[in-house]
Amino acid sequence: MERFGFILHPLEIQDISRKFPLAKRLPDSWLETMFRLSPPIEVSHITGIRSPRGAEAEGWFVGCLLTSRQMLELPEAFVLDKIIQAAKKAQELGAHIVGLGAFTAVVGDAGITVAEQMDIAVTTGNSYTVATALQGIRYAAEIMEVSLKEASVAVIGATGSIGSACARILARDVGNMMLAARSQENLERLAAELRTENSVELLVTTDLAEACREADIVVAVTSATGAILEPEWLKSGAIVCDVARPRNVSHHVAEMRQDVLVFEGGVVQVPGDVEFGLDFGFPAKTAYACMAETMILALEGRYENFTLGRNLSVEQVDEIAHLAAVNGFRVDGLRSFERAITKEQIARIKENVRRNQRANVPS
Repeated sequence: MERFGFILHPLEIQDISRKFPLAKRLPDSWLETMFRLSPPIEVSHITGIRSPRGAEAEGWFVGCLLTSRQMLELPEAFVLDKIIQAAKKAQELGAHIVGLGAFTAVVGDAGITVAEQMDIAVTTGNSYTVATALQGIRYAAEIMEVSLKEASVAVIGATGSIGSACARILARDVGNMMLAARSQENLERLAAELRTENSVELLVTTDLAEACREADIVVAVTSATGAILEPEWLKSGAIVCDVARPRNVSHHVAEMRQDVLVFEGGVVQVPGDVEFGLDFGFPAKTAYACMAETMILALEGRYENFTLGRNLSVEQVDEIAHLAAVNGFRVDGLRSFERAITKEQIARIKENVRRNQRANVPS
């Protein structure tokens, strides 16, 4: 039996109530203070993961009880120490590899410092997150009848670990690309690298609205602590892949824009009779790709640091995608706000796009 751990943290303080229902009765400020001082906890025992080739794994979700906002606002050394404590808790439980979830994979140097302090392997899960996001984008483009070769793509958060990897791989297949992030200097550096590797037309901007307005496909993967994409930024027929946690796209966008396809990147089916012991809003046997990467490496007995730092390689993304397929992990359709997107919904979106096109044709 292979063993792994995965570190969770509450994206918002209200998420604490998933584990502690009584927390609903306490003020948020009290909860934040209380859990900032708390040691890591075992959240649940994960059982039933079984690869088609016969390998089995069990694991543990370990809670680092800092919110996304606290991860970004508290002193970095304090936050890193909390993450390291959680990783060591996973090791005490029996894990041979530990995955870093959500903002625990963002703080500091994206896992490098944590790995240096551990006796077991560490991964952020970002390689498989990229792989599944790209699989979802290609599938969405197919069903929306958008040609990738002719598509205009915007990557929001392009200079981050996941964003830059998505940009590098998509640059091989798309018509033109707009890279957007906060730092003009970092954007220019990334664009220069991509131009030496591809013939794709590349532009950069720090104006997120500008990046989205003409994009056929928007990849949203910033480290913002809340939704940032606005409904009016998107063109009719746009495909929006939200890879960020917390989400970059709010319910507001999906509700107001019935002519765009919004889906969550990085959500996969896990093989076996899986019991996570925790309700994180997904159907049974379904998990985030960052969680799945840790499971895949455990099933393979690959107890080695895999995805660390901010420079993901295309080779890593391709390798973990292959290992995922071998072990029975797969992207199963498209999901939006924890619900499967149905064929009927796709048909309605496409009809709304056609209606808008007819309305905009001069008589």
